[in-house]
Amino acid sequence: MLGSLPAANVIVQPENRGTANGMLFPLLNILVRDPQARIMLLPSDHHVRQEALLASALREAVKQLQWRSGQTLLLGLEPEEADPELGYIIPGERDGRGALTVTRFIEKPPAARACELIRAGGLWNAFILISTAQALLAMFQRRIPQIVEAMRAAIQHDGGTGTSGAEVPALYQRLPIIDFSRDIVPGQESSLRVVPVPPCGWSDLGTPKRVEDAVRAAPARASIKARHAAATGMKRLSLAAQHSLRSLGHGG
Repeated sequence: MLGSLPAANVIVQPENRGTANGMLFPLLNILVRDPQARIMLLPSDHHVRQEALLASALREAVKQLQWRSGQTLLLGLEPEEADPELGYIIPGERDGRGALTVTRFIEKPPAARACELIRAGGLWNAFILISTAQALLAMFQRRIPQIVEAMRAAIQHDGGTGTSGAEVPALYQRLPIIDFSRDIVPGQESSLRVVPVPPCGWSDLGTPKRVEDAVRAAPARASIKARHAAATGMKRLSLAAQHSLRSLGHGG
């Protein structure tokens, strides 16, 4: 999928240092090119059965950026079950502009607690956000200003993009692991808003079981294709198809 993109648009970290650094590095690269950029963060390991519902909510959130220059919008999915392995957004009141305020975040609560959160209006945190580059940068500057400046300087030292050179890799060796949801967001709820999304068959594919569930719920033609691949000895099945076929007794 990356082959169709200009090389300059593919920003690769030297190594993993948590989701916060993973967001900050490309954000600073974008700001070099366009200080007024708008940002949409879409994790790559999600599966959505009814994509039109999610796409509609994304369009609504982008539209709302017109009057929210200092705020960051999150998509909060209406839960389809009490999943203890997901994060939850606890919304507050409607803000009069098509979104809800954010009261707090709760990460991976026990199943009983997840049921309570859902009854109280809790939403799944899909880690999908829409913001202006400046508003998102401000969130990092309020929490990790020294790292923001160190990374900005390293990117400038390496030619203004940070995708080649020695300074950024050297910095990454010294960076602590920082998680966006755990280390950046708490305490900044006033600068966040959440746009609810109706149940749309969303999963983050974070476990083999979720991958299997997604395959089982896929259209019949996908299942037929996977079975045909197994029957004809094809070796390059997707991970999802391999796991599903094993669980159904069609592979070793």
